[in-house]
Amino acid sequence: MLVPLSWLKEYVNIDQSPAEVADLLTNAGLEVKTIAYIGIPGADLVWDREKIILGQILQVEQHPDADKLVLATVAYGGEQPEVVVTGAPNLFPFVGQGDIRGRDLFSPLALEGATLYDGHKEGRKKTVLKGKPLRGIFNRCMLCSEKELGISEEHEGIILMVKDENSPVYQPGTPVQDLLGDAVLEIDVIPNIARCASMVGVAREYAALTNQPIQYPSYEVVMEGPGSGQERVTISTDEPELNPRFVAIVIEGVEQKPSPHWLQHRLRLAGQRPINVVVDVSNYVMLEMGQPNHTFDYDYLRQRADQYAPNGPIHIHTRLPRKGETLTTLDGTERSLLPYTILVTDAVGNLGLGGIMGGENSEIKPETKNVLLEAAAWNFINIRKSSTRLGLFTEASFRFSRGVHPSQALLGAKRGAELLRRLAGGRVVPGIIDYYPNPPQPVTVKLDLDYARRLSGLDLTGREMADLLQRLAFKADLHTDHLLVTVPDYRLDIEGGHDLVEEICRLYRYEEIPLTVLADTLPPQRGNHKLELEEQIKDALVQMGLQEVITYRLSSAGHEARLLPNSPPDDRPYVALTNPISPERSVMRHSLLASVLEVAAANSRYQSRIPLFEIGPIYLADEDAVLPTELARLALVLTGERVVRTWQQNQPELYDFFDLKGVLDGLWADLGLTVTVEPAVHPSFRRGRTARLLLGETQIGLMGELHPLVVEKLDLRVEKNQPVLAADIDLEAIYHRVPPARPYTSIPAYPAVREDLALVVRQDVAAAAVEQEIRKAGGYLLRQVELFDLFIGGNLPPGHRSLAYHLTYQANDKTLTDKDARKIRQRIIAQLERNLGAKLRE
Repeated sequence: MLVPLSWLKEYVNIDQSPAEVADLLTNAGLEVKTIAYIGIPGADLVWDREKIILGQILQVEQHPDADKLVLATVAYGGEQPEVVVTGAPNLFPFVGQGDIRGRDLFSPLALEGATLYDGHKEGRKKTVLKGKPLRGIFNRCMLCSEKELGISEEHEGIILMVKDENSPVYQPGTPVQDLLGDAVLEIDVIPNIARCASMVGVAREYAALTNQPIQYPSYEVVMEGPGSGQERVTISTDEPELNPRFVAIVIEGVEQKPSPHWLQHRLRLAGQRPINVVVDVSNYVMLEMGQPNHTFDYDYLRQRADQYAPNGPIHIHTRLPRKGETLTTLDGTERSLLPYTILVTDAVGNLGLGGIMGGENSEIKPETKNVLLEAAAWNFINIRKSSTRLGLFTEASFRFSRGVHPSQALLGAKRGAELLRRLAGGRVVPGIIDYYPNPPQPVTVKLDLDYARRLSGLDLTGREMADLLQRLAFKADLHTDHLLVTVPDYRLDIEGGHDLVEEICRLYRYEEIPLTVLADTLPPQRGNHKLELEEQIKDALVQMGLQEVITYRLSSAGHEARLLPNSPPDDRPYVALTNPISPERSVMRHSLLASVLEVAAANSRYQSRIPLFEIGPIYLADEDAVLPTELARLALVLTGERVVRTWQQNQPELYDFFDLKGVLDGLWADLGLTVTVEPAVHPSFRRGRTARLLLGETQIGLMGELHPLVVEKLDLRVEKNQPVLAADIDLEAIYHRVPPARPYTSIPAYPAVREDLALVVRQDVAAAAVEQEIRKAGGYLLRQVELFDLFIGGNLPPGHRSLAYHLTYQANDKTLTDKDARKIRQRIIAQLERNLGAKLRE
């Protein structure tokens, strides 16, 4: 969620820097992912306070020599107004109207020497404004569009701001940085902080953290004129558990027009595209309060009512679908309805998906004058389930699926109605229709003081705990040994005393909690072989330059199927979630490698070197058990540059198959395992660059270069022909094979004998097989075998290759002679000729 600080300041005083605000919120559980600076220090383009200022448009005249240009006379606080040559289409309606200062039109004015973005070029390229003649008239200033200031990509016209009772104070010469400059926080709204999915919600948290009051928006609404909304509209439901409250207000005579600039500006900063004042007000209230709402075309509903109640009220009814019912939603898609999806209907048919999206026929049209504004409450589990199964994710479903208390429906409806009255010129018909069949009971929690101290590690009095909770709008009554706490209605996440202790710690600030020594009796200390082995593997891989990642245990069958191009998908049943938070996280994973590759793909957009690994479980459904079988896996991914670029080596080589093999060889050496490598074929990997890993006769994994189709399907952004290496290893097959103790021998007192051996073998004979035969024949005196050269071609027979090895002989009890070395060498050559057909290369 995008949160402009300027908007937050409507409700709470903020005197900290954006970075300090972000740190404070993040440490309290509202993770701020990014901060976007617009026009203020920290932004890519900082608006000059002296050269980018607010101007008032006094007059607009046609350019004498150009039909597509106008001359705008602009007051900016200087001695004389500036005449600006511009082609902004939104100024043409004012041509020939004479002095228009009474219309209070303002726009950002850039003076000569100001740095802006070039509005006529793609991307954001800076330019310095220089005076020059335009069709015979010298022009040294510019009225700015949003693109030129870096607010958005909008360049169809200049920014026009109209002073009204709701707008900020506009004064010519004011630095634009003070009016439109901002810092926008991107906050990750996870389910347990759904109360913060609004500007008021974030402001409420900030106010509590800084111990200051919050100024809520006004929920008063002016209702006047004849008629009664309660006589015009009635509401009912078949499912009060799914729709506990439904509020509606009738507004007549709304004017379809663009919203004022201040409202459009806030919506854009919050990630919403302005459309018109009616739609914008609906979105504004949702972002401000966290209460989604919807506006129906009242006259359309009235026409439908004439079919079932010619002289009666419009009747809105919520219910579950009937068999075979469909609904065309606002996005133009006809949807088959699920049996548990709550609908908003009337006697003629369906009007919308409750809490998710309205129907196409009842939407606001350009000619709409009268609207029915509704704000309702919905069961969050039902909305999450319906939204996920329909694949329909909206700002409304995002909030309702996380929980919005029914108390907010009336406040949201009143706030929206009043804004439509003030900004769209509507008349709010007296009589709010408030159908509330299932009001929830207030939540009270008993908090034992000793329990709170023990759980938090804080030595606080009951009064101090109560004061902290009251800053979050909890009502806390202090008793001798406990607090009786009444939970604010919007806090749907509070279920017990442990939740209150968490709130106390958040307000006290986690970083201020003192370090304490565990006072409880320590449990018996027992070793955990698997955990210790995993830590050993992690340490070894990190020492070899890899970075550990921790990925989601949840995935999707579609994502994992990308690992198997041109092959049947995994037919083993998945463990599926009943209410997944998104389609991408709907099942428990079968592949750890797919999860690590997802992280590698995300990082490939920004990093040229990616060495990653993860140890984690996969989950296989077991028909004979309630819970799935969890199996430990190790996944590695290498791609990109082998070493970090330096001034000495600015064109490093790329990772290849043997880098991955070297990493694994180092791991096996650290664990004391002898793992062999054999060629293999697998649809995830390139043919000829795939190997299986064998521990004795047991296959423990696969390694190799990913198939290009897999790289493409997983959207790994790599250069053409850049290898992506991966390994998938079964740790369950390793745990019991790692020796508990490692034998060590003393350093030999006698020198070693070293010699080289070059052999000619068939190309289908693996180097590992050659090394195995050399070690068998060399016996205990052969200490080390190292392949240092591979050669193909020259005078070698077709289908053969040459392998050259460094051999090291050493004894513990004597110095080996040349005669000893020759005997070992002859034995090795004889065994290689006998078993592999190898020949000594002269």
